[in-house]
Amino acid sequence: MSKKLWEPSPEQVAGANLTRYMAHLRDRHGLDLESFDHLYQWSVAHREDFWASLWDFCGVIHSCGYDSVLENGDDMLASRWFTGARLNYAENLLRFRDDREALVFRSENPDVPTRSMSYRELHDEVARVAHGLREMGVTTGDRVVGFMANMIETVVAMLAASSLGAVWSSCSPDFGFQGVLDRFGQIKPKVLFAADGYFYNGRWFDSLGKVRMIIDVLPTIERVVMVPYVHPEPDGDWSGSGQGGRQGGGQNGKPESGQGGRQCGGPESGQEDGQGGGQ
Repeated sequence: MSKKLWEPSPEQVAGANLTRYMAHLRDRHGLDLESFDHLYQWSVAHREDFWASLWDFCGVIHSCGYDSVLENGDDMLASRWFTGARLNYAENLLRFRDDREALVFRSENPDVPTRSMSYRELHDEVARVAHGLREMGVTTGDRVVGFMANMIETVVAMLAASSLGAVWSSCSPDFGFQGVLDRFGQIKPKVLFAADGYFYNGRWFDSLGKVRMIIDVLPTIERVVMVPYVHPEPDGDWSGSGQGGRQGGGQNGKPESGQGGRQCGGPESGQEDGQGGGQ
């Protein structure tokens, strides 16, 4: 194909984050990289310098700084990134509290209206759901899972769980039942967020049957947060311990930052140094 499908304008290039990052490298580190190819080659040849510069450029919020950027870098399985650092993932994503658009949700079903949420609204909604999870007894290291579509409520649930130091895992509602068990069964979740169904290829599919099967097979699930999507009022009684409840509300407030007065070395977000906290 000889014809370009799209090319950014000079104004778009000048305002891009990548352009700002290259200027950051020039001003802070004396690196005058002429093109993206030069930047790429430098990042591969100087991995530790590259990732350290990104930490600074992105302004990562943390309670403890890192001791070293990379240890055992020649061994993929044994490598450790940013050892000694402590931070909370949700705190970093919720750093903005303004009216700019943070999330936009458009359903495959044209009858479902497009929804958006500002950073301020996102922060407040995460605070409410985090309060609800805290009332359920969720704390650092607990596992919270989502059996939901890619919707705003899924992002809110993930951030709320992460803000408390819980580990988040999720899978799509079109997963087969065994696939769900393979993922959730090994981590023993405490709370399950679930949507009542999903839309695909012009049709709607019910998820309530799978949700009931998941609850029956995974005894560690103490509460279920049912999110209406296909139906305004999903069928069934989802109230009560062990059978869920349309929980997750609470009071306006600040989401847990994962610090809570802890000293360096304490758990921040259910994650260890250099390791991911969940899927």
